[in-house]
Amino acid sequence: MTRNVFSNIQNNLAPTQQRSYSICRRFKSIRSKKLILIHHTPHFGDLLDEYSRGSHGAQRAESMGKVIAITNQKGGVGKTTTTVNLAASLAMAERKVLVVDFDPQGNASSALGVNKDRVKNGENTYRVLIGQKKMSSIVQPTEMDHLFLAPTDTDLSGAEIELASAFAREQKLKNALAEVVNDYDYILIDSPPSLGLLTINALTASDSFLVPLQCEFFSLEGLSQLLHTVGLIKQSLNPRLEHEGILLTMYDGRNKLSGEVEQEVRNHFGNLVFETTIPRNVKLSECTSFGKPILLYDIDSKGCSAYLNMAKELLTRHQPVAGLTISAPKAEYTEAPAVQI
Repeated sequence: MTRNVFSNIQNNLAPTQQRSYSICRRFKSIRSKKLILIHHTPHFGDLLDEYSRGSHGAQRAESMGKVIAITNQKGGVGKTTTTVNLAASLAMAERKVLVVDFDPQGNASSALGVNKDRVKNGENTYRVLIGQKKMSSIVQPTEMDHLFLAPTDTDLSGAEIELASAFAREQKLKNALAEVVNDYDYILIDSPPSLGLLTINALTASDSFLVPLQCEFFSLEGLSQLLHTVGLIKQSLNPRLEHEGILLTMYDGRNKLSGEVEQEVRNHFGNLVFETTIPRNVKLSECTSFGKPILLYDIDSKGCSAYLNMAKELLTRHQPVAGLTISAPKAEYTEAPAVQI
C-alpha cells in the first residue's frame, strides 16, 4: 500500500521534482523519502548522484573508515552541533557513519535520541575506555539509516583519573576503535572542550581533526594552543594525524566582527578553511532539545542547508578522481593570527 501511495505521488510531480523523488527512493526509511520529497534539494541530489553511484561499494571494500576528531578546547563553538549534523548529512549521502560521544556532558548522545536505559546499564564509552566493554557492544542505531551512535554519560569524566597510571593510556580509544573501524565509512569523535587525556585519546585515534571555530576573536586564542598540542601529538603519538580543516560556525552576516574574523582566518590558514560557513540559526539550537539532527527537525532551515553543503565539501576532498585521491591540504602548524581587540 505504501509503495502505491508513493508511486501516485511521483506521477503527479513536476519533472524537476521527479528527479529529487527518484533519488530519495534509494533510502529504505519512508521518513527519509518524505524529507527529500518535501525539500526538493537539487544541490544534494547532485551530491548523491556524484558520490553514491556504483563505485562507492568498491571503494568501501578496499579501505578502512576515516576517523575524524571534532575538537576545539574552547566550549560553545559548535563541536557537538557539527558532529551530529555533519554525521547526519553524510548518512543521508549513504555513508555509514558512527558518532563516538567522547564528551562527559553527553550532548551528542542526547542530540541523537539515545536510549538512556542502555547507557545507564553500562553500554557507554566510559566502559569501553576502561576495558569492560567492546566498542561494538555499545553501538546504538538512530532514527536515520546509516547513522549509529556510541553514547556516553557523566561517568566518562572520571576516566582521566582512573587511567592516570595505566599503560599506554593515550592509546585506549585507538585500540577500542580498531575493532569497528572497518565497519564504517566515517567515524566522528565528539571531543570535550579541553586538552586533557580524553582529547589526546581522540586525536591519537584519529586520521584527521576538524576544528569548529566560532566567528569571534577569542576563539583564535584557543586555536593557537590546540595546534601546538596537535604538533606534539604528531611527533610522539600519531604521526599520520592530518588537519581536516577549519569550519567557521555561528557566522552572522549582519555582524561586522564575523566578517573580520572570517577574513583573518582565511588569510592565515588558506585552503584549510572550508568554503562552507555555518550561520547562527535558532533551528540548530532547537533540534538538539528534541533529540534529532537538523535533517529530521527542519530540513528547510539555513542550518540544514549549510551542513548538507559541508558534507558535500568534505566528500569532495576525499573522493578519488581519475586515480587520484583528493584529501585535506597538508597543514603547517603555525601560530594562529594575533588577536587585536
